[in-house]
Amino acid sequence: MVIGRTRVKKLTTSQPEKPPTLRRSLTLPLVVLYGLGVTIGAGIYVLIGATAAQAGHYAPMAFLVAAVVMLPSACSFAEFVGRLPVSAGEAAYVRHGFNSKSLGLAVGLLVVSSGIVSASAISVGSVGYIQHFIDAPQLLLIPMVILLLGAIAAWGILESVMLPAILTVIEISGLLIIVGAGFFSEPTLVSKLPQVIPPLFDTAIWSGILGASLLAFFAFVGFEDLVNVAEETQTPSKTMPLAIFITLAVTALLYALVSSVAVLIVPLNDLSHAKAPLSLVYQTATGSNPELITAIAILATLNGMVIQMIMASRVIYGLSNQGVLPKVLSSVHPITRTPLLATALVVATILTLAMSFPMEGLAEMTSRIALTVFLLVNIALLRVKWRGDPAPEGTFIVWTWVPVVGAICCLFLLFAELF
Repeated sequence: MVIGRTRVKKLTTSQPEKPPTLRRSLTLPLVVLYGLGVTIGAGIYVLIGATAAQAGHYAPMAFLVAAVVMLPSACSFAEFVGRLPVSAGEAAYVRHGFNSKSLGLAVGLLVVSSGIVSASAISVGSVGYIQHFIDAPQLLLIPMVILLLGAIAAWGILESVMLPAILTVIEISGLLIIVGAGFFSEPTLVSKLPQVIPPLFDTAIWSGILGASLLAFFAFVGFEDLVNVAEETQTPSKTMPLAIFITLAVTALLYALVSSVAVLIVPLNDLSHAKAPLSLVYQTATGSNPELITAIAILATLNGMVIQMIMASRVIYGLSNQGVLPKVLSSVHPITRTPLLATALVVATILTLAMSFPMEGLAEMTSRIALTVFLLVNIALLRVKWRGDPAPEGTFIVWTWVPVVGAICCLFLLFAELF
């Protein structure tokens, strides 16, 4: 009888097994490399030629304008991630600020769209570099690349961020090689740098720069992706703001240097029509075979694609977890500890878009989506501050005027082509 009673006790006190959750494995260096990887891979390797086609020798200024527009929004994200350190962060921020579940869902879907369209654009740009080594049609290479990277994104967060972290170090090295080669091969390049600074009151030139800035903005899309791995980051309220600002500063500096070398060394017509623009810059600067830089560019673009896939799938996971998308999309595989169904949905959509639209159109679409999201996040933070909502201890806090400036900057760039 004692045995029987003991057995009943064990059965009645046993707890149901908890569903698997996301693993907190990311430290500051990994999060910074994650941000740099998605930003750089999504930007300079792919868009330097297209930006130069619009802004000419003033392409570096277009990148800097985009960075300035990004800064106040980065501050708003840095505060919000301390207030709400969750996946699908932008959607949660807007829902909290506007107290609107439907608007939060709309923003979440915009963020997913931004990541998907961005990865589609990068895949098209990546194939331009891959074709240097593999003589195969774009229609064959694009699906091969996307499906391979989709498998990596589904593998696991630590593995799928560790791999991009390694690739990020390589791709930054590639950019530094190009800058070094440019200044070494052209000793007078420093004296030519003033040529990339536009006349202050030339409205025609600034119109071209502002138009190119919308495209260049795509090259900075990435820092906001950091908040979507907050649930997988150690001490996100401290780690995330630092990671956001380090990512933005390093990226802006690299873009300014690389784009300056590119427009001052390579004829603009050649640069704007190149399928592998940075390979052309390296070859022009050194007279050497550009295979090393081409290989690095391939790694950089593939890296950006993997991280965009991770981001988009985590936003879908977060929205499902918050009850605004079907619950099945938040299911986490017990072995990989990743949302497999959400990842598969993202990969399928990326493939469809990449096979249907040109790179420049996808990049501009990404920029407009991202700017709309940033605009709403800034307004949401402003509403939170007006209400006087308390922030958790240790949260990074910005002045009230910062989200105001952030919203104005977003509107300015969205409608810059009207000026």
